[in-house]
Amino acid sequence: MIARNLQPELSERLRNASSVALLGPRQVGKTTLAFAISESIPSVYLDLEDSIDLQKVQNIAAFHRENRDKLIILDEVQRLPEVFREIRGLIDAERRRGNKTGHFLFLGSASIDLLRQSSESLAGRISYLELFPVCADEFLNAPNELNELNRLWLRGGFPESLLSASDKASLRWRRDFIKTYLERDVPIFGPRIPAVTLERLWTMLAHSQGTNINLTKLASSLEISNVSVSRYTDLLADLLLIRKMQPYTANIKKRLVRSPRVFVRDSGITHALLNIGDLNELLGHPIVGKSWEGFVLENIMSVLPFGAEAFYYRTAGGAEIDILLSFGGKERWAIEVKRNPAAPLARGFYEACDDIKPERKIVVHAEADSFPGKDGIEIKSLYDLMVELKAK
Repeated sequence: MIARNLQPELSERLRNASSVALLGPRQVGKTTLAFAISESIPSVYLDLEDSIDLQKVQNIAAFHRENRDKLIILDEVQRLPEVFREIRGLIDAERRRGNKTGHFLFLGSASIDLLRQSSESLAGRISYLELFPVCADEFLNAPNELNELNRLWLRGGFPESLLSASDKASLRWRRDFIKTYLERDVPIFGPRIPAVTLERLWTMLAHSQGTNINLTKLASSLEISNVSVSRYTDLLADLLLIRKMQPYTANIKKRLVRSPRVFVRDSGITHALLNIGDLNELLGHPIVGKSWEGFVLENIMSVLPFGAEAFYYRTAGGAEIDILLSFGGKERWAIEVKRNPAAPLARGFYEACDDIKPERKIVVHAEADSFPGKDGIEIKSLYDLMVELKAK
């Protein structure tokens, strides 16, 4: 098992909240993490995709009575959102007895119904955490393990893909993952969407990784309406499969690009959608720069401190910052993503920094070392930046 950054935080939340929802896409490792937690906390696990386990929660009050001294783990809970209403009463009853924490752990593969139902029924009784795919500081032991970093970038962070015996086996797993999501999982969460149409949209988003979304262009290519494209992209975002990165607009008196910038969140899924099978193919592919940018973004997001946010910044005149981190409005870091640390920075980055005046200017590259550059710019490895963010 790869040790996950989230495990100590999850344990702490269970000690301080009546219930915790652990969210993340399928196969990201939620169940494995829950089992790791259960080694130190008496627990009982139910998979709501299993018909027998589903029967057990039909009378959740009786099941809770029999397991009152245990943490009840409900996996794929979005399949039975009505269970939250009854669980609210059980939590309140336990609170009156003086038992205020650690009753339920919910595992959900999407945020849609889970967040809606729990926010209505369990307000003030639930804490939320998101489990990302395996990230660089979890997989690497040191910043100089560049072969391992490239393997993570190529295959993505889903454990079964990452740990496959070969690149070919990894690609096959990811193609099967995509097919399963399109044919089995998406229809559960949204209206009936043709799998072929959604796969084409997902692939088009992979081709345009890290660019501003153009609903009209996508709709025209797919021969559907702008409204449908918007609904489908929202669904992929709710399923935690794509990220809509918002622009930074605070107190800037310039014409700004304001449409969200879209990334397929897992680099391995990006490459599978584009049928990129090995590192040589990836390094020679036009998507290589934007793929690395998306990979860096997701790794940063996985360790971003509480209260911090990530934006992009771009003006109509071409001033641009790939990732702008805002730490509660008190501090801002401008991050440029480049695989090669020797590559010159575009004039637009300097212009954007003149606009924003960030406290730090950082270039994240694909090598192992970190060192000061000219003009106050710091050159950092992804690993070193993640370690610094975790300590912040």
